[in-house]
Amino acid sequence: MLVVGFGSGPLLANCYLLAEAPGGPCLVVDPGQEVAAPLAAALAEHRLVPAALVATHGHPDHVASAAGLSAAHGVPLHLHPADVELHDGDSVPLEAGAHTFAGLGVDVRHTPGHTPGSVVLDLETAEGGRLALTGDTLFAGSVGRGDVANSVRELLASLPDDTVVLPGHGPATTIGRERAGNPFLAGTGA
Repeated sequence: MLVVGFGSGPLLANCYLLAEAPGGPCLVVDPGQEVAAPLAAALAEHRLVPAALVATHGHPDHVASAAGLSAAHGVPLHLHPADVELHDGDSVPLEAGAHTFAGLGVDVRHTPGHTPGSVVLDLETAEGGRLALTGDTLFAGSVGRGDVANSVRELLASLPDDTVVLPGHGPATTIGRERAGNPFLAGTGA
């Protein structure tokens, strides 16, 4: 699996491109503020074509470029219905459960707390690994808000330690690292 990520906008929100391989369709996750130029460069470098846009939640730093990208590439933005009011553009309802985007199997987990419609995208790679794109629910050493504890606890309980976490801001981590040392999860039973 090809995974390309970069930070953009004033809050350096992470935007990710996921594809089975270079030279084909891709899933664009969290097309936030000021992603047009770095996204165009990454698409060209890896010869990718957006097949779908997915947002982990509806805050502008994660969806601000969605309308333009949707129009330019003729693909919809998928957003959980509970966050539709946060986004002023069109979107397709993204419900919890199994989905396929750009040939990739994605388990969408509803993790309310940061926003009512926050989701985590859980994928198994063809190479045998596992990815969790956590948006602003879980970061390396932190969480999106104090009231996400239940969502994070459920997430940590259901994913193996070696799951690579690709958060909405900051560096990657693993579920095991967060389970063992995230100070915001101390005493939560996670």
